[in-house]
Amino acid sequence: MRASIRALVTQHEPRFAIFAEIQSMSAARRAADVAQRLFANRAAAVSVTLLSALSVAAVAAHWISPWAYDAIDWEHIAAAPGAGAHHWFGTDDAGRDLFSRTLIGAQVSLSVGLLATAVSLAIGVPWGALAGFFGGRIDGWMMRTVDVLYSLPFLFLVILLVVVFGRNIYLIFLALGAVSWLDLARIVRGQTLVLKQRPFVELARAGGVPAWRILFAHIVPNLLGPVIVYATLTVPGVMLAESFISFLGLGVQEPLTSFGVLIAEGTQQMETAPWMLIFPASFLGVTLIAFNYFGDGLRDSLDPGTDARFIA
Repeated sequence: MRASIRALVTQHEPRFAIFAEIQSMSAARRAADVAQRLFANRAAAVSVTLLSALSVAAVAAHWISPWAYDAIDWEHIAAAPGAGAHHWFGTDDAGRDLFSRTLIGAQVSLSVGLLATAVSLAIGVPWGALAGFFGGRIDGWMMRTVDVLYSLPFLFLVILLVVVFGRNIYLIFLALGAVSWLDLARIVRGQTLVLKQRPFVELARAGGVPAWRILFAHIVPNLLGPVIVYATLTVPGVMLAESFISFLGLGVQEPLTSFGVLIAEGTQQMETAPWMLIFPASFLGVTLIAFNYFGDGLRDSLDPGTDARFIA
């Protein structure tokens, strides 16, 4: 009986056959399949390479650079690139090595972006999925809560949290993540409303699968594409928000640095020492572009509907 229902659903819903085949794969095979399609996309492959190299360099900053990020070279103040001993990017107006500070800035900015996005996903995905799946009063109450929070100024909340609880980098992670999940909740809710009407969900209900299992085993995994796209857009968005907060003096504090702090310092010295702005801004720009291309490629790789094997 179940086999006949499955065949009927497959006949009228071709994408169900795709998901059935994907689910029948082992975890290792699915991972290999996604990786193969990801690296077949040249833009995504280059982006992965750039992001991986930047992440490794940021983590190994203390070993790569001959200078500590807070060490002062009194003989080379605001020195141009190559003018001082091993100052590959030059020095800032305090005599600190700009290469070391750029790598540390990448470390801090990437950490803020990734961890804040993780907090956003942890809140937004369950919230939106539950609201869309159960509907009714539960949906109304949950989404009205989102509307109320959405009406509050985003940066004002972050600045208020920083002022009240102190200038702590871990607080920045939580604050940015706690206020950036609202758009994701709406996206997930909308996709859940569509997915719960799909035949493969009706098949699961007819087979007596519990509601919680349908939600987390059938609907949430099929939300992966939109969630990945949102996450890859959130990371650079959070990095820019952190840069703005640091520009106001409420974020990362000296001697620690971030892309935002370096760019703020570079804009003040751009006429006399343009390298102080060029290098951090270039690193930030390349990082943001790479995240966008990586997100597009990963979305296509995770969406089985884009696989040529399933396109007639």
